[in-house]
Amino acid sequence: MARVTVEDCLERVIDQFALVHLASARYRQLHRGAVRLVDNKNKNIVCALREIASDKVRFREDVNDTLRKSEAKLTSAHIESRLEANDVSAAIRAEESENSTPLI
Repeated sequence: MARVTVEDCLERVIDQFALVHLASARYRQLHRGAVRLVDNKNKNIVCALREIASDKVRFREDVNDTLRKSEAKLTSAHIESRLEANDVSAAIRAEESENSTPLI
């Protein structure tokens, strides 16, 4: 691989936001002395991108599944806060509106 590009990495990750997080996490590991998974003499950030493009570095779990879990926790926390405030009717309305809202 002569040059690593963002497009090379985006074939392996869901979007640019996820790529930034993955690359920065790997950069920090390399900066602290982690073993390089691809053979190169580039700076750590370029090495991190090369590792992502070669599919040697990836998220532990699927990003979409993680987002769905987080969304469910946020929804539950919102409804629970309404119930703790003894506002049962508002909690029911919040749950109905959240369940009817289409996900984008």
